[in-house]
Amino acid sequence: MNLLNNKSSNPMFNEKILDNLDFVKEEKMTVNGTVNKTILLLIITVITAFFSWQQMLTIFSMPLMFGIMILGIILVVTGIRKPQYAHIIAPTYAFVEGLFIGAISAMYASAFEGIVANAALLTFGTLFLMLFIYKSGIIKVTDKFRMVITMAIGAIAILYLASWIGGFMGFQMSFLHDSSPLSIGISLVITIVAALTLLLDFDMIEKNVRSGAPKSYEWIGSMALLVTIIWLYLEFLRLLSKLQD
Repeated sequence: MNLLNNKSSNPMFNEKILDNLDFVKEEKMTVNGTVNKTILLLIITVITAFFSWQQMLTIFSMPLMFGIMILGIILVVTGIRKPQYAHIIAPTYAFVEGLFIGAISAMYASAFEGIVANAALLTFGTLFLMLFIYKSGIIKVTDKFRMVITMAIGAIAILYLASWIGGFMGFQMSFLHDSSPLSIGISLVITIVAALTLLLDFDMIEKNVRSGAPKSYEWIGSMALLVTIIWLYLEFLRLLSKLQD
């Protein structure tokens, strides 16, 4: 088995997860199993998002949304550390992120007509496009490709963290939030990076299937895909809002 040599920038794919899994007692991971679990998580997210959207004006506030976002991060970290509970953590994460996505979508929808439907169509269109690109070998996931995307994700994370901290301190990074050509360009680049991250996820799922990972790892794979899909959707919302502003 070569599982420990496979690396991905997605935090859900981590060597520590594989160290904690029992390769002998469990059934083996399959692509179809991972796809089915991903669809289930997406259904949970969409249903919860619909409820969140309907209730947004009555029970949701920015502090509550921030708390939900933090809870989502905690669940991802827990999934990394406790993969044996992924069958519980993954659906819970989908539920929590649905609350967050619904509230955010309602806010964007109130300001920009049709933006949510367009962002959703672009997200799933990009998902299938990236799957085609991966399967056709148009872009090959090499070690150099992984390194470049990982560095890009790290830079984006630092940029967003600096923006959040600056917001709490009263300092706004306008080039990230306004509708200037620079801001639109940055959002476009970040969206492209999010889309390319899907290739890393596909590659890791396929490699771990070939390597005989246990069936419980299907939940980890599906949760990893959901993390990237949600990120991509949020970036499309940001980009489209700037283009329509």
